[in-house]
Amino acid sequence: MSSNRPYLLRAMHEWISDNGLTPYLLVDAAFPGVLVPPQAIKDGRIVLNVALRAVDRLDLSKDCVRFLARFSGVSQNVEVPVGAVLAIYAQENGQGMMFRTDDAPPTPTSPGESDAPRKGGHLRVVK
Repeated sequence: MSSNRPYLLRAMHEWISDNGLTPYLLVDAAFPGVLVPPQAIKDGRIVLNVALRAVDRLDLSKDCVRFLARFSGVSQNVEVPVGAVLAIYAQENGQGMMFRTDDAPPTPTSPGESDAPRKGGHLRVVK
């Protein structure tokens, strides 16, 4: 099956916007194909305001998030592959969704751990 990330991004963007809040994207700026102004990158990441009032020509496609935005008063093209999006959240209250990084291979927690399924449930109670 294809990734559900672009569908979740679009749904979360619409939900945040419909509630009158400002959708922000947290992006891994080192991800291949990310096109953002280098001066806006901090600690290898960038936070982007993707509210419809803040950007022009927003395109939340299956592969990439594209739009025009102003940085230091200069309009620039921004392209973010969907895999580079780490989170989408509302700026005002932090509600949103984080995404796992698909690029990191799973690593065993102890030497000799096999790929065999573990005994017992994988769910836990959260209070």
